[in-house]
Amino acid sequence: MRVWLLLCLFAGTLTGALSVREGYADSGGVKIHYAAMGKGPLVVMIHGFPDYWYTWRHQMEALAPSFEVVAIDNRGYNLSDKPKGAESYEMRLLVGDVAAVIRHFGREKAIVVGHDWGGAIAWQVALQRPEMVEKLVILNLPHPNGMARELASNPEQQKNAAYARRFQAEGSEKGLTAEGLARWVKDPEARKLYVEAFGRSDFAAMMAYYQRNYPREPYTAREDPRKVMAPVLQIHGLNDPALLPGGLNGTWQWLAQDWTLVTVPGAGHFVQQDAAELVSKTMKMWLLRD
Repeated sequence: MRVWLLLCLFAGTLTGALSVREGYADSGGVKIHYAAMGKGPLVVMIHGFPDYWYTWRHQMEALAPSFEVVAIDNRGYNLSDKPKGAESYEMRLLVGDVAAVIRHFGREKAIVVGHDWGGAIAWQVALQRPEMVEKLVILNLPHPNGMARELASNPEQQKNAAYARRFQAEGSEKGLTAEGLARWVKDPEARKLYVEAFGRSDFAAMMAYYQRNYPREPYTAREDPRKVMAPVLQIHGLNDPALLPGGLNGTWQWLAQDWTLVTVPGAGHFVQQDAAELVSKTMKMWLLRD
């Protein structure tokens, strides 16, 4: 197995309006909204918290000349359905949503890209449905085994995960607002769109991701013995306060093919926006390699 380690410097963002095709995929009766661009091999992009499909606008524009790029709204967010009950947000259902999108486009497999919670879902799609993943791209979310290890053994990671423990509490959604959730968005025009999207979202659903899928105390370093069978590109903004880079250590142990790691000094948790041009160029180069 080859391991490619690249150290990249902070890069600026891209701007530009998107012209997308929008639609819905059916996932067991739950409608999953998507925005699509381009033609070619299928790329499915999965956002995290608090976010929606528009987070991928720069990467969609960069990849559309060579790929059919489909960015989804996770269930509970923006224009996707918002089923009631925390049990409607269990990981097996989130994995099923991605599989439903791939099937909706008439494909047997896709390149799967995920950030934050989207990264957690993407890892699980690769582990649970390996036949559907051609390549895997993960942004700012360690492998599940690395995350479990850090929560169990790294006091700093435990401290920085306090927000997740708060989100696991019943009624935690009551303290959320659309404006507050969009505070991280740096572009004022984009922030307006985020406020609108979050106004259409279900805050209880957002918290259900943590309540049903995030590890609970006492943390244990339990390892999933399965290996990811697809090649992996992993990009990590090193200024992420929530997901520390120590979780990346040892990732090669859990992969069956090559691993390309790109660390980005100066970029934070939302690396796809903080270093949009660098992320877009890196993804395109890696996906088009021989």
